[in-house]
Order: sequence, then C-alpha cells, then structure tokens
Amino acid sequence: MDKFIRITNPDDLSCFAESESVPLISGDDLTRHAPDAHWLLTDGGSDLLARCSLWWSSVPEYPEQRLGFIGHYAARDRDSAAKLLNHACARLKEQGCTLAVGPLDGTTWRRYRLIVERGREPAFFLEPDNPDDWPQHYSSTGFREFASYSSSLNTDLAYVDPRMASVAERMERNGVTIRSLDPACFDQELDAIFELSLAGFRHNFLYTPISRDEFKATYQKVQPYIRPELTLLAEHEGEAAGFLFAIPDMLQAQRGGPVDTVVMKSITVLPGKIYGGLGNLLMVRTIANIRELGYQRAIHALTYDGNSSARNMSAAYAQPMRRYALFCRDLA
Repeated sequence: MDKFIRITNPDDLSCFAESESVPLISGDDLTRHAPDAHWLLTDGGSDLLARCSLWWSSVPEYPEQRLGFIGHYAARDRDSAAKLLNHACARLKEQGCTLAVGPLDGTTWRRYRLIVERGREPAFFLEPDNPDDWPQHYSSTGFREFASYSSSLNTDLAYVDPRMASVAERMERNGVTIRSLDPACFDQELDAIFELSLAGFRHNFLYTPISRDEFKATYQKVQPYIRPELTLLAEHEGEAAGFLFAIPDMLQAQRGGPVDTVVMKSITVLPGKIYGGLGNLLMVRTIANIRELGYQRAIHALTYDGNSSARNMSAAYAQPMRRYALFCRDLA
C-alpha cells in the first residue's frame, strides 16, 4: 500500500530506492534550499513513486493570496502524481496557504516551471527540462496555468534596432559605460552582479532573494564555459548599473555538433529613468559580440511573458521556439 513519508533528516534519503523517473534529491540541496517540508510517496516499502518539497514560511507576497510553493517535484506516473499533489495541497492548506504554485524550488533563482510547448529545437545549455507528461500531472489534479514563459531564437544577428544609436549617445552623456566581464577578477565581478541583482530583480514576478554564497556558486559552476565578451556589465559612477549574462550552448558540443549558438540567459538593470533603454543596449552589444565571435544564432532564454519590456526586447530580434508554464491551484 502506498505510503507518504516526511523527511526531516537528509541522511534518511539513503533508505529509499530511486528510479530514473524519480531520482532522490541530494541531501545537500535539501539542506541548502531549506524547504518547510519534504515528502516522499513510496510503494509502502523503499521504492520511490513520487517526491516534492513544500515552502510556505518564506514566500513572496501576492495580492489577496497566501502562497505555498511545491518544488523538488518528480513523479513516476499520473496516478502517483495525483496522490502526491493532492497531499501537498492539503498540507499547504493546513498552513493557511490559499494558492498552491508549482513546480518551484523555493525561489525563482532555482529550478521552476515546466515545458508545455516543446517545439522542434533541441534542449539548450542550462535549460530546465521535464518529461512531456508532467504538465498533465498538474492540469489533471485541479491546477491551471498561472504564468507563461518563452524562449526565442534569433537567426538574424545582423539586425540592430535603429533606436539604439540615440540610447548609446544618452548613456555616454550620462556617464554610463559598458565593458566585458573581467575573468581575472571573477569573484569580485560576481559580488558586484549580486548587489545589482538585489536591486534590479526585486520587482520581478514571484522574486525572493538568495544568499550571496548560493548566487556565486551558481555562476562558479559554469565559469569554465564563460566567454568574457558574452557577459557585459554597465557601470555608472563606479557602481554596477546593468548586466547581461550569455554563454555558448555547450549541449551542442555534447551532441557532437559545432557550437554555433549562444544562450542569452539573464539581464537586469537598475530602476530609474536614467537607465531607460540600457537593457536593450546591452542586448544589442551582446548580439554584436556573438556575431563577431563567429556564432550564427542566439537564444533569448526563459523570458517571463508578463514582463512587457523583456518580451518586446526579444520580439524585436527573435521568434518563439519554446513555451513554459507555472501552475497554480486554489486551496480556499
């Protein structure tokens, strides 16, 4: 008979048998991500059928709702998924949550959302993936789409928005400069980008901050693949004012082909009228560098469709290639 088990000690995970479809979360991730609860669904023994973590005490505010997050999600099949998701929603409701949101691993800095329209392009570097039936796990248990995201492909790297010349002139007049990442000062560069991110991302949808150590560890993992010309920093009066992080699509190399694509992963600028257009200028400069380095394509990755400025920037240069969704379920 199926059984729910709450894990309170990460060492206890070793008592269970994972499978390819439902791997165990690592004890390190469980400790670092600090969920309020981690649940396993087993076959009554040690075989794992599904798993998830729940967050309710450190979640962002949302109008007229108290959110609860479901993350670290994996399930073997739709039946196991329904049991797990219904159990998770019941536990969140007990904690006073009125809206369950998932999959989201505690913060949007970590893994979240599901691919719902895959398209024809293969997976790209740093793109989260999921089995094609996982969206149905959510929709068949009372969840609906809560937020939509997309990745777009730019195959015309020669195009430049004609408005950018005047934006560049205005930035120069105001003392805003743009430079490439300095790999010799990588740790210090990450410190500056972290501080910028706290200010630049704080109004983003469902945003909650992470620690400096976790932020830096995320970038340190991919440091060997970073090309400095593809990560640009804007500075104003000695402080970081904007950045764009892009990286070659190393999954192309793993598939045995040439690396002709760059993934434009993250972009932010400080709020304020003086920085109007800076994000678009960083994109134009990055695309120019991508072209000069001999790449043929650029992916505008994982853009929140509710962010009109980000969506409009991507639409000027690229065409949609993939769609993702975050799901929610009413608990009241």
